Amino acid sequence: MFIMRFTERPYVAYTEEDVRGSFRSSVRLTFSNKYFDPAIGADLYNEYLDEYEAAEDAGFDGLMLNEHHNTPTCLGAAMNLEAAILARITKKPKIVLLGNPLPIFDNPLRLAEELAEIDMISRGRLVSGFVRGTGVESWATNTNPVHNRERFEEAHDLIIKTWTTPGPFRWEGKHYHFRVVNPFERPLQQPHPPIWIPGVGSPETLEWSARHHYPYIYLETDPQVTVQMTELYGKAAAEVGYRPGPQNFGYLWRIHVQDTDEKAYEVGKGFLVGNAGVGRVPMPGDFMAPPGYNSREGSKRILEQYKHALKPDALYGGVDAAGWDAVVESNRVVVGSPRTVIRKIREGLEILRPGILGIWTNDGTIAHKDTMRCLELMKQEVLPALREIGDELELPGPFEVAP
Repeated sequence: MFIMRFTERPYVAYTEEDVRGSFRSSVRLTFSNKYFDPAIGADLYNEYLDEYEAAEDAGFDGLMLNEHHNTPTCLGAAMNLEAAILARITKKPKIVLLGNPLPIFDNPLRLAEELAEIDMISRGRLVSGFVRGTGVESWATNTNPVHNRERFEEAHDLIIKTWTTPGPFRWEGKHYHFRVVNPFERPLQQPHPPIWIPGVGSPETLEWSARHHYPYIYLETDPQVTVQMTELYGKAAAEVGYRPGPQNFGYLWRIHVQDTDEKAYEVGKGFLVGNAGVGRVPMPGDFMAPPGYNSREGSKRILEQYKHALKPDALYGGVDAAGWDAVVESNRVVVGSPRTVIRKIREGLEILRPGILGIWTNDGTIAHKDTMRCLELMKQEVLPALREIGDELELPGPFEVAP
């Protein structure tokens, strides 16, 4: 089993009142950057890099990064820059990018060059994930959401051809036009770095990933829905002639460990202000999914998948303190001592059976010192146990199975 570590690298030096006073009371897209203090940001960026270095020492197989724009919930607005730093200061773990939002790039060739450099600097440790991005990314870059999927697929095809076909050649697509495609830098890994696709369950993206043999990483998806999505992926894979296994699937899970259950329970409350920003401030629906972002059929299928889960106590972000017990009890977030955490993770692995496990160790107001202790306990007790469980349950990662 391939185990990677993740955090959204949040900025939390603001209040719920600040958010409620912003345009449409949104922590993303329109929350004013007047609330950002670069001095605090400088400390946070360096703390987060220190934590990723500690994650290598803890024995994680991969260091996962993501990218979002116009939001304090994720300081990774230039994820590839962070990846380049990690490529140089770490030696063993894969640099896992989940992922670059392809539709917002007007020049995919520049992205192909950046990723090639990261792969070379890391000496072949890049895992290049691609995403469509949330609606916020389309709004932030003035990219027409109606063309989101088309731009995603065409940019992907152009990058792959750029990496695998000697130039110069010409590209005349629907959204991209280049008279000369010939970036001189090419990835160290041949024919190209591994590509993984993260998401929350778009059936169209699942099927597209399966047709390309790309592992699909479920981002904290509802367990029941995850099983359904795995079946959908399997059906699409069968249509192109293969049977997927655990190596084709990953699962991202918020997991925080401390010396005692009581300490982890209290520290873990920091997750409450992580992805949602602060408190119970709902995200405007058209910010995340503007008109045209999803097809009618895709939207219908997503709503059908999640109809059983559309209730407040089933959600991750935005739950208040009264809902924390329900979130922990349902294992939507796993907190506890090493013994408790290992038991709960095993229960989830038996059902979901991913060959890739993303451990979201900290977010929101979880302090740096608590994160470092979490990583120490991961090294000493949790990761060794998870490797044994992965072997016992026969959950090979993508680098353990021949392509």
